[in-house]
Amino acid sequence: MRILLDESLPRNLALELTGHEAQTVQKRGWAGLKNGELLRVASREFQVLLTGDQNLQFQQNPATLPIAVVVLVAINNRMETLRPLIPVVLEVLKRIRPGQLIHVPMSR
Repeated sequence: MRILLDESLPRNLALELTGHEAQTVQKRGWAGLKNGELLRVASREFQVLLTGDQNLQFQQNPATLPIAVVVLVAINNRMETLRPLIPVVLEVLKRIRPGQLIHVPMSR
């Protein structure tokens, strides 16, 4: 699956997404794009946007998009905080469909 990592996430998180082709917004030259524009351009080449932006669902209607969104819900966006979420993300990627928005929260 082709996954785009939003600029709010650490770039090296892409290395954790084994079995998938992951790129960063920065590498694509899309840093600074607003969510609506980013989703529009990303949907041409990617199947999933991985983000830490918990407000995205209130700014965009994911159900109308040809791309899926996975939101990492954590206390910060540091690699050591997000790494434990990756096994759940990998499971979510097996079943996610275009137009879906799925939150992956930290374990309690």
